[in-house]
Formats: sequence, structure tokens, C-alpha cells
Amino acid sequence: MAIALTQCSEKLGYLIFLLGKNFVMFMAMVIACNGVHFLLKPYQQPRITSDILVGLLMGNVPFLRDLYGKFNHTFGFIIDFGMMCYMFALGVEMDPYVLFKKPIREAQVAYAGVLITFVIAGSAAPLLHYFASEKYILEFTLSLSTLLASTASPVLTRLITSLNIGKSDIGKLVIAAGMYSDFICSLLLSIGYISMPLDTFCTHADQKGRLKKAIVMNSAVLGQALFTATVSPVFMKWVDNENPEGKPMKGSHLVLSIAFMVISCASSILYNYSPVLSAFITGICFPREGRVSKWVISKINYLLTTIFFPIFFLWMGNAADFRQFQIRDTWIWVKLFGPILIVTVGKVAGTVVSGIMLGFHWPESVAIGLLLTTKGHFHIYMAIKVMSCGSDATSGIALVIAIFFTVVHAPAVVAHIIKRAKKKLPMHRMSLQLLDPSSELRILLCLHGPENISASINFMEISRGKSDPGILVYVTEMIELNDQIAVTVERGEGVETTNVKDKDIVQMRDQITSSFQGYLNDDGGGVTLKRTIAVSTINNMAQDICTLAEELMIALIILPFHRSQTSDGKLDGGNQGFRYVNRKLLKSAPCSVGILVNRGLGSFEKISKTQVSLNVATVFIGGKDDREALAYAGRVAGHPGVKLTVIRFLVDTSVESSRMAAYRVSLSEKVEEMGLDDECFAQFYDKYISSGKISYIEKHLANAAETFSTLRSFEGQYSLVIVGREGGLNSILTKGMNDWQQCPELGPIGDVLSGPDFSTTVSVLVIQQHKHKGEIDGLDEEFNIM
Repeated sequence: MAIALTQCSEKLGYLIFLLGKNFVMFMAMVIACNGVHFLLKPYQQPRITSDILVGLLMGNVPFLRDLYGKFNHTFGFIIDFGMMCYMFALGVEMDPYVLFKKPIREAQVAYAGVLITFVIAGSAAPLLHYFASEKYILEFTLSLSTLLASTASPVLTRLITSLNIGKSDIGKLVIAAGMYSDFICSLLLSIGYISMPLDTFCTHADQKGRLKKAIVMNSAVLGQALFTATVSPVFMKWVDNENPEGKPMKGSHLVLSIAFMVISCASSILYNYSPVLSAFITGICFPREGRVSKWVISKINYLLTTIFFPIFFLWMGNAADFRQFQIRDTWIWVKLFGPILIVTVGKVAGTVVSGIMLGFHWPESVAIGLLLTTKGHFHIYMAIKVMSCGSDATSGIALVIAIFFTVVHAPAVVAHIIKRAKKKLPMHRMSLQLLDPSSELRILLCLHGPENISASINFMEISRGKSDPGILVYVTEMIELNDQIAVTVERGEGVETTNVKDKDIVQMRDQITSSFQGYLNDDGGGVTLKRTIAVSTINNMAQDICTLAEELMIALIILPFHRSQTSDGKLDGGNQGFRYVNRKLLKSAPCSVGILVNRGLGSFEKISKTQVSLNVATVFIGGKDDREALAYAGRVAGHPGVKLTVIRFLVDTSVESSRMAAYRVSLSEKVEEMGLDDECFAQFYDKYISSGKISYIEKHLANAAETFSTLRSFEGQYSLVIVGREGGLNSILTKGMNDWQQCPELGPIGDVLSGPDFSTTVSVLVIQQHKHKGEIDGLDEEFNIM
């Protein structure tokens, strides 16, 4: 008895020791993958690239291979279970109803690439002799051709998103086309498996009874799909109703849901169908919406990325034994580069052909084809599985390495797309600071109605600059669409052809047109005036104005403040709909934006060109918006009737306090931004201030309270103050001012100047420099290139 206990203890201790070694190996794999991924990050390589490299290296370390051999049986179960989870999550993301709809352009691109690649692969694969047995060469060729024609959509989606082009038109097209390719090819493999199961390859089973088995399997798979598609929506809807959002999910319902998914996926082993492909079919038939579905998919993705993928690539590296790779055999290199050539030619040919039909530029078509060559985890899994039962090891290793090369080129392709997109951007600058002085300034001047006429004309007057090159102003009414106006709207093909026949609108537009035309007839040298109109609901008006700005290549949009001045000098409650439009445009405008708070600017009947009649101040604290405001001030300075004063707020470094010390630390982290401020202001100083064209005042302040007091002193001195929206946003000079902001869209300085406690005779122009959305340097993440 004692001997038995001792043997049992020794055995248990040995198993715990093996488990410890396996855990250490797993952690080493995780650390190595993260380390290599970090090293490859400057080259923008996707995660799968580093995982494949580390897997191949660690899988071929001699002393580790002995450990794999003892763990190999367990390896197989873990890999199959993980791939079931992977394929189930993939299936849930797919929409099976696309098979019954007219193919959209993304589907046409995908199907063309799949078809041509399948044909080329089907013709060339038998010549490469990947499969040792000639008995099932047709079935193997069809399977290999389908795999080569497919695209790893999860890998491609993550890659496109991580490279910041996921919101562009070409990025959206590539992601959608990848999903279509993945769906159709995975579905073909699932159907094809019925007539040619994998165990037939491995065991060379007799042909006798094959038809009968195929019929039974086909019936069982069809029954499983129909059962899942019928029962799962009802069952999951019941679970979701019993567990509403915001409340903890009942454990019994969660267990039942997971059990239902597992039974649906794993029941295929009863009729010898692949559990991995069964999981994909179950995922297709499973409802995508609902609390349980989203929870399960999120947990599966977490499980895959944190636990399964490191083990998966260890398994891959162990299977791809480099000792069997005959490096001196020329035919092996043909097997390695053959699939890469087949996939590249097939996908590119397919996307170029479909691109010609759809009107794409050929460089973009080629780029789409190169991205659609991306292969991933399922392709590696199939390559290893086939290598383990019928194909020689060298061919399997060649296929794995070939899969690596279908991913590694993607960042270079995306870089080329971004480079072409930058070249195809409109040649005008989207910000005043970068505008060529010899270029015409294009302004979209928006009005709510006749009440904005006088202020808009005076703004146009002081903005005109020199007569050569002058300014081009599109005067645009912002008309809220309602049922009465909707029936009178006539839209043409161009952005300038929209017309409204409503009587009140026509009268208002005629009044505005005659006022502006009168200004031009009086003295409109250097000003070119054109008319447009933005007729839309409040929700869509910002998008319509953005479209106008893009089509007309506008550099500056001027919006009226949503509040108007009343007879007592104060501002009214305003139109909250137009406030929503202004705030939305600040977020999404394709150029710089200005909001004009009119409190007396429109009272000037005419700004003189012979003597000073308008005192204007520009406040400069720092930041890109203040630099943009300074650039606009440079144009205003050229007007003979304007006396411009630039007031620069600087931090008083002589004030010693804990807050100032903390601020100096933050300054050290923003050296680059401060450098840009100093460089911009130095150029402005040399051009305007040193020559005496503009007055200059420097204020050394300690905190936001002193900033507020200084702004209050402007009362009675200036008729217009120009400020940057986010000027000094992170400065101690404005710290705390956000706490009492009434209109955050005006920024800290603009909000104070337009507040109810401030002067009723000072108008404010708040300017925001065009900001690119996303992280692509010099390019909006929603760029269009197709």
C-alpha cells in the first residue's frame, strides 16, 4: 500500500512538474510574441507576423521539441477546440442572406478575385505535387484551390483598422470584400467536406459506401443547420428578454445558452463531420444580435488572443519541422513561391477586372487585390492538418511560410494607398496658416437670415485682403427643412443647383442677394461672390455643409452664432438646432471653421478705406487654433480701415507656486507645440509688427483670474476680438475657466468674451483650425480615393 502511494505521489509530482514546464513554455511564448511584435511595430507589421516568426523559431528549438512530443496528444485537443471557437465567432460575423441578394460592388470584387484565383489554382496545383497520393488528387486540388482563393477576414480587418484606413472608402471596401471572400470559401469547404472528409485523406478509406455516407452526412448537416437557424433565434430571444441590459445575467440562463452552442457545434462528431466546420455553420445560423451573442463573442475573442493563439503557433512551429525542409531542393522553392504567385496573380487579376467594370482606378484595384491575398489562422490550421495525413512535411512547411508572405507585404501596400491619397487631395490648403499667399481664399459664409446680412458684409470687407488674389465667397443660407419647404425643393446634379420655390424663402434670398450685390457694386474689388443654399433637416445640415465645403474646395467656413443680439444689447436664448449644427461642424468640417458672435459688427454701415473705423484685437496664448487666428489676423491687417492689435498672453514665470511648478513640468512635455507657437509668432512679428502695421501688447499673467480680468479690460476698446477656439486650452492661464463655460463650442476665451457679463458692444470671431480625423499624418482617416 505504501509502495503504491509512493508511486502515485511520484507520478503526480512528475505530472505537476510537466505542467509547470508547459506553463513556463507558454509564458515564454507569450513574452516572445509580445517582444517581437514590439520590435516590428515601427514597420507596422500585424500581430500574426510576429506570432508566426516566434512559433517557427520556438517550435524548432531541439530541447523544446522533446517536451512537445510528450504534450502532443493534448495539443491536438486544444487546437481543435480553439479552432472551433474561432470558426464559430467567424460564422456569427457573417450574413448568410447575402447569397440571396444582388451582389453589391464589394461582393463583385470579392467574387471576381475568388473565381479567377480558384481557376488558376485549380490549373496549377496538380503540377506542384503537394499531395503524395494520386488517388484523391481531384478532391485535394479543389480543396487547396478554395483555400488559396479565400481571404482571412479577421486578420485583414484588424490589419486595415490598425493601419488607420478602416474608415476610408478603400478600407471599407477591402474589409467587406474580405468578409465576402472568407464567407463564400468557408461555405464551399464546409459543403465540400461532405463528399470528401479529411479522414479519407488520412486513412485512405475504401470507396465502398462513400456515397451512402455522404448522403447521411449531408442530411445530418442540413438538419443541424435548419434546427439551429429555427431554434436559436427563439431561444436566444427568450434568454435576452429574461436578462435585460443593466441587470446581472442569470447563471442558469448563461449555462443553458453556452450548452446549446456547444451541443450545436459538437454534435457533428456523431456523423463524422468536422467539428471545426460544424462550428462555422452553427455560427452562420446563430443570431448576431442580442446580449448573450455579444457576450459570448467577446469572451471567445479574449480567449483566442490571450490563451489560444500562443499555443496555436507553438503547435504550428512543432509541426513545421525545419529538419525535414530540404533547402537545396529547387522544387521545394517552387512549392513555396508557387502559392504566393497563384494567389497574387489571381486576386489582382480579379480586382482589376472588377475594377474596370466598376470604374476604379487601376492602382487602387491592384492594391485591393494585394490586400485580399491575406491568409490567416484557419489556413495555417488546414496546412498542418493536411501535412499530418498525406502530404509530405516539406510541402506543409512551404505552405506555412507562403502564408506568412501573404501578410507581411500589407503595410507597404497600405503605405502606398496613403501616399496616393495624399497626392489626390485637393491642391488648396485646408487651413489659413498653410494657405499660399498667392492663392485665392475660398470662404463659405453661412447665414440664418436677413439679420446676419450687415455683420456678414462687414466680415467679408475686412477679410478681402489684397485685390490680387482676392477672396471667393459663397454666401449660403442655412434653411431648416420641413414638410412645407420639402415639396418646393428642386435639386440638380451640382452642389450649386439646389433651388427652393417657397415664397418666403425666395423673398429672403432675394433680399440677401440684393444687399450683397449692392456692396459689390459700391466697392467690391477683389471679392468674387457666388450663391449657394443648404436646405436640410437639423440632423443632416452639418453633413450637407461639409459636402458643399469639399465640393467647392473651401478653406474657411463662417457660421453665425446661434444666439442673436436683442434691442437691449444682450443675447437671446438662441436656436438650439443651429447650435447643434455648429457643434457638429466643429467636429467634422473638412476645413477651418469660424463662429461669428455679432454684437455690433453689423452696426457699421460701411467700414472706411481711408481712415480707421474699426478697432480689432487678436488674442494669442498658444496652440494650433491661435496660430490659425493669427493667420486670419494677417489678412485683416491689410485693410486700411482696421486698426489691429495683437495681444499675447504669456505665463509670468516670476510667480512661484506649486501650481506654476506643476505647469512647468507639463510645458517640458509640450516643447514641440511651444516651438511651433514661437516660430509662427516670430514670422508674424517680422512681417507685420516690426514694420509698424500692427500694434503689439504683451501681457504676463499668473493664472486664469488674471486672464479674465485682462479680457474684461477690452470693454470699450475693441469692436471685434479674434481668438482661437482651443487657445490656451491646456494652459494655466485658462485653467478652471471651463468649469463655468456656457458655450463650450466657443472655447474658454471665446466663451468669456461672449458671456452675459461682458461688453455688449464687442463682437467675437472664434476660429478653429482644420483638424484631421484619425492618426494618419496630413490625411483625414475618412479619405476617399476610389
